[in-house]
Amino acid sequence: MVALAALCISAPASAQFFFKPVDLSGPPVTGTEPGIIGPGLPGATPVELRAALLWNLRAALNVAALQCQFEPTLLTLDHYNALLEDHEVELKNSYDTLEKYFTKVAKTKKAGQTELDRFGTRVYSSFSTVSGQLSFCQTAASIGQDAVFAPRGKLADVAVARMGELRASLKAWGEQYFRTRRVAFVWPVLRPLPPFGDDKCWRKGEYDARKCGAVSR
Repeated sequence: MVALAALCISAPASAQFFFKPVDLSGPPVTGTEPGIIGPGLPGATPVELRAALLWNLRAALNVAALQCQFEPTLLTLDHYNALLEDHEVELKNSYDTLEKYFTKVAKTKKAGQTELDRFGTRVYSSFSTVSGQLSFCQTAASIGQDAVFAPRGKLADVAVARMGELRASLKAWGEQYFRTRRVAFVWPVLRPLPPFGDDKCWRKGEYDARKCGAVSR
């Protein structure tokens, strides 16, 4: 009991769920890696893939803002709201780039908008997680902090640097400190998810609580 208490006291403040979280850090990504941007974008240019990475980052942090408020110290909602305000121009540019890509691929503006909306919904659904919620929330909180402090115009750099880590966090990772003692802990926290498959609940990649109701904490 004394040893466990000492361990709790010495644990870093950022370790809300684990004494020692799994190390998910990895190399920068380009957007061409399988599954890294959710749905693939055939024939996309590096600029378009970078825009898709940024949109994935926005979607993931939006999901975290909705689903990780059970632990207020993560500040996922605060990070997301600050991101929308501080990086508004870059986020709009990424949306415009994706809009042009889908218009080009679908041949008409109307068909392109439909495909873009479908892409956005699929991106959001690709970040839904149950068994990996703790590692996802903790990773999203760390990335959200990086996003808030990123200089304006450089938010996509955060997506390039940490999207691999964010995708990896969706798996069920347990406590790493006790693994050498042949004990592993996974503490599932089941929370309701927003209706990712219902297009009417999403507007330009943003969940519309007025149409579909607030997601309970």
